[in-house]
Amino acid sequence: MFGLKNDWDLEPPPRYFTLEDYEGGVARWCPGCGDLAVLTAVQKICRDEQIPPEKTVCASGIGCSSRFPHYMNTYGFHGLHGRALPVACGVKARRPDLDVWVATGDGDCCSIGAGHWVHATRYNMNMVVMMFDNHTYGLTKNQSSPTSPVGYCSNTHPEGVWLPPLDPISATLGFTNASFVAQTIDWNPLHLYQVLRDAHAHVGFSFVRILQRCPTYTSMMFDELQQDPSKILLIAPDGEELDPTLTRTYKNTVKHDPTDIDAARKLGSQNEPLPIGVLFRQPDHPVYGDVTERGIGMGAREKLEALDREMDRFMV
Repeated sequence: MFGLKNDWDLEPPPRYFTLEDYEGGVARWCPGCGDLAVLTAVQKICRDEQIPPEKTVCASGIGCSSRFPHYMNTYGFHGLHGRALPVACGVKARRPDLDVWVATGDGDCCSIGAGHWVHATRYNMNMVVMMFDNHTYGLTKNQSSPTSPVGYCSNTHPEGVWLPPLDPISATLGFTNASFVAQTIDWNPLHLYQVLRDAHAHVGFSFVRILQRCPTYTSMMFDELQQDPSKILLIAPDGEELDPTLTRTYKNTVKHDPTDIDAARKLGSQNEPLPIGVLFRQPDHPVYGDVTERGIGMGAREKLEALDREMDRFMV
């Protein structure tokens, strides 16, 4: 027909997902909470990767951040305190075709869930684990957490915490078979998105520590980092170009080989300046899911791809 563009006879994709397809209930976090930025980043990654909502699972434990599954229009499991990882590993073991995200807090992961944290890292199953670290138990109204800094006053330590905080990055880098460890901040949406995107692209257990502001109890905790970009060290992985927006914001950068575990441990143990980015990435470590996939007759990648096509056929 006269006037029609030549490409108008192309069939549109049977399904195309927008951000709205991943939006669940209205988020009930406090205004200004860093959790909102993480939620948006994950929804954007799901949209950009066109991951079907029915093939996505969010697992969590207990805490403010653990309400994450309620706000994603996907499958979700809001579990018990510290038990997000065994649930996620169970889901991945029996349904390796599903995309698994884990939301856990500094108390949920590093305290009651610490044993699961160690072994889930060693299993190296293919999932993204987001540890929201605001240095406090916010949902239960301000108790000290394993990552609370010395001197922090809380309901459980009114005169201030006296023990040094646990370092989640150094700890994870010390666990056997750790394959992806990164650190980011909630107040830079671009960096947050890129780190979570890299974590999602990695095949294995991707652990991402997110420094996350709590406007109610630790609103001043990260003020220096926010106000003075020189206190942040931007990691530039070898062979990768950083976004110019990030390099304009953070002048301190360091070239880093993410496959060098010793360099990652040295870099990850420092706090002044605070390193952000991918500290360690080793795609060759054994993935426990490869064994479970074979056990349920899904060892070949071709079978997984065939299952994807079959599911898509029924969803059209």
